[in-house]
Amino acid sequence: MHDGQASKRVLPVTNLREFFKDALHGALEKRQLAVEDQTEHYVVNLLTLFSRSEELYDATPEGARLKPLVVMLSEALEARSADDRNRGLQRLGDVSLFIAGFFAQSFARKLIDIDYHIAMGGRAYAALADTMSRGKGRVLGHVFAELSENFQPMVDALNEVSETSYSHSDKDILRLYEIWLKTGSRRCYEILKRLGVEPTTAGGTAFAH
Repeated sequence: MHDGQASKRVLPVTNLREFFKDALHGALEKRQLAVEDQTEHYVVNLLTLFSRSEELYDATPEGARLKPLVVMLSEALEARSADDRNRGLQRLGDVSLFIAGFFAQSFARKLIDIDYHIAMGGRAYAALADTMSRGKGRVLGHVFAELSENFQPMVDALNEVSETSYSHSDKDILRLYEIWLKTGSRRCYEILKRLGVEPTTAGGTAFAH
């Protein structure tokens, strides 16, 4: 492969932060989600960090793995110090946000629901916000409060960032409908409408003609 062709296929690591910054800002504007600059900056840093698999996954004897969210929560709550507890809750929130935002399509084939990640991540950030609302951590506490309050809309924005050309199967449409029912995701609603489905809360869907 020629160097020119390779450069078109692979995004240089040095440009990742700028790519995520522009992509996230555009997605937030499209979703009409207004957050503080420091919150947007935090999420950009998170995306840049977790683009490296060694930062996202934990090293185990079986290879790179993600700890179950309930294990992360248990370890955070049982931590010996407040700092370790905060670090554990922060990782739980960060991982939940990233996985729900970037791997939403795979939830249709897994037992663990996207709304579980949204609930766990939102609660972790809320606990951090409460803990850090005073003293030196006030600014970061505000970031976590904003992420907690806007967890679902932020997941929708990250879905926009991660989505490329993707064809939705019947199973995917049903999964989008389930996610919309459980989380009220505006993005899921709009995708369903775009696919010719009229979502209803009466327990069914109507296909537009």
